[in-house]
Amino acid sequence: MVFQSYALFPHMTVEQNIDFGLRLAKVPQAEREARVAAAAEVLHLKPLLQRKPAALSGGQRQRVAIGRSIVRNPEVFLFDEPLSNLDAALRTQMRVELADLHKRLNATMIYVTHDQVEANTLADQIVVMNAGRIEQVGSPMKLYDAPNTLFVATFIGSPRMNLISGEGAKAEGATTIGVRPEHIAIDSVNGIWTGRLRFAEHLGNETIAYVESDVGEIIIRLAGHHNLKEGTLRMTPDRAQLHRFDEQGIRITTLN
Repeated sequence: MVFQSYALFPHMTVEQNIDFGLRLAKVPQAEREARVAAAAEVLHLKPLLQRKPAALSGGQRQRVAIGRSIVRNPEVFLFDEPLSNLDAALRTQMRVELADLHKRLNATMIYVTHDQVEANTLADQIVVMNAGRIEQVGSPMKLYDAPNTLFVATFIGSPRMNLISGEGAKAEGATTIGVRPEHIAIDSVNGIWTGRLRFAEHLGNETIAYVESDVGEIIIRLAGHHNLKEGTLRMTPDRAQLHRFDEQGIRITTLN
């Protein structure tokens, strides 16, 4: 297991922390050294084996905690929110390292996280849970493209999916319809929804617009930079990309 807290012994070196479980199991010294060396090679820790945890960065400490599990040669790893204590840059770096580690070890990894970016980038299969109940199981893109429930629809994807109820949903044969921000176009001539721009985030590679519309608050994602002006906007959703849900919040797969 690899926990959110590194749980390293501060008075021990990296090498001693990694082989601590092996020493308790009375594994012969030669085998311990070989396993530690192999784990250190995989995790890029060889130059750090004689350092104490206080002399390591957060990402390095997390790698030591992972190394402590690797040397046990487990068939299954359990990661319990292992990156939550790291800053944004380190989380990105560690996601890449964990994905690479998974490929090299070819072992089953169960990864618990509240961060959908970690789930989407690391998982082969995601189990989405809500209040102890499994909402949906599937690949990241399956959950993104075809969420089974309103909870999954709003949990997976950033910015979140737009949800629309009322007459607009009834016209589509649903209680609620959902549409991703990237599936809404600004159409000043034929747009079917009308709204007022509240705020626009200019991120360079994309522009995120927040619009107060006649069907509720709408979030739009536009590729590249767009100099949106305050005032009335008209918008058109891609009907082929609409998600329809019934009164229980369950996906409708066919229209009545």
